[in-house]
Amino acid sequence: MARYTGPSYKKSRRLGFSTLENGKDLARRPYAPGQHGKDRKKKSSEYGIQLQEKQKVRFMYGLTEKQFHKTFEKAQKMAGIAGENLLVLLESRLDNIVYRLGMAKTRRAGRQIVNHGHILVNGKKVDIPSYRVMPGDVISVKETSLNHAGILAAVEEKITVPAFLEFDAKKLTGKYVRIPERSELNPEINEQLIVEFYNR
Repeated sequence: MARYTGPSYKKSRRLGFSTLENGKDLARRPYAPGQHGKDRKKKSSEYGIQLQEKQKVRFMYGLTEKQFHKTFEKAQKMAGIAGENLLVLLESRLDNIVYRLGMAKTRRAGRQIVNHGHILVNGKKVDIPSYRVMPGDVISVKETSLNHAGILAAVEEKITVPAFLEFDAKKLTGKYVRIPERSELNPEINEQLIVEFYNR
C-alpha cells in the first residue's frame, strides 16, 4: 500500500485526531469530511476502535502499513512494553527528529528535507527518513543548505523543543539527548489498542 499523500486535514477529521499535533486541522471543522460528516454517528466495534488507533499513529508519523507493521514487530522484540517501544522507535526516526527540533514545519516536510540530502547525522549525510537516531547522535544541516528557505522559515517559528532533544538555532544543530519518556509523548494515543490490534 502506497503512502498517503492527500490532504492531512481531511485525514485528521476522519479520525477525529490532530495528526499534525497542533489542533489546526480540527479547529474549524471538528467533524468527519463529506456531505453527512456532521450527522454520522457510527458505533465502532472493538476491532474498529483498535484499527482507528493504529491508523491515527500511522498517519501521524506518515508510514505505510508495511513500514508500520515492521516497526511494531521490532518493538515487540525489544525489552519493555511493546506499545511504548513502538512510540520510541517512531520518535527516533530521523524525519521525526528533524520535525521535533523545529527544522521542518511538519513531519512530511521533515521527510522531504532528509530525502533531499540536507541533513547530517554525526557529520555524515543521511538521506533515509526512517534512519534510527540513537541517543547521543548530533543532527545538523549540511553546510551548503544552511540558507535553505524551508528550514529557516520553520526555525523562525520557534517551536518548543522536547526535553529529550537539544537544539542550537544559530548553528542549526541538534542532539538526541535521551530516549523519550511516555509522559513526554502524545497523551491522546492509546498504544495498548495498537498492541491488541496486531495480537488479535
